[in-house]
Amino acid sequence: MDTIVDSLRIRPGTPADAPAILAMLDSAVAWMNARGNTEQWGTTPHSQRPGWAARAVRYTTENAAYVAELDGAPAGVLVLDSGPDPDMPVPRAGEPERYVRLLVSDRRYAGLGVGAALLAHAAEETRRAGLRLLRVDCWAGGGGELVAFYERNGFVPTERFLSDAWPGQVLAMRVA
Repeated sequence: MDTIVDSLRIRPGTPADAPAILAMLDSAVAWMNARGNTEQWGTTPHSQRPGWAARAVRYTTENAAYVAELDGAPAGVLVLDSGPDPDMPVPRAGEPERYVRLLVSDRRYAGLGVGAALLAHAAEETRRAGLRLLRVDCWAGGGGELVAFYERNGFVPTERFLSDAWPGQVLAMRVA
């Protein structure tokens, strides 16, 4: 399948990107639900969930957010932090790290390499910061497709966890 990586521009996110972040999350929920997956992110669009509009803004002000654009239109978003979400039962690493808090692409560009390009950018940002560890956690349910996606992009599964009944997997990548 063709990719659009060469056409992507990745730039820092700003609070003005919050509506696009919510729209991508909403389209991901609709796409997952259409495929029968109501467990990963539920059935309620993020834009209708209490606190999510403010969270989308905080992603761009309190974290390092990056927006992938194709022809000037947002195609995906990556949010990096210095560790896992404190609300998740994920232990902190024993060393400084970058942590992928959010990775989502506009479903119109699904399968074209937007997520992979953003993960490559995350690895480069981790290197630039002088760090060697990049981690992410994701839904480990269903057939394990999301875990497999991260593995295809250079991550290695580490610990599994449960957040209530939600099965999760932590994955790590060593960067040079």
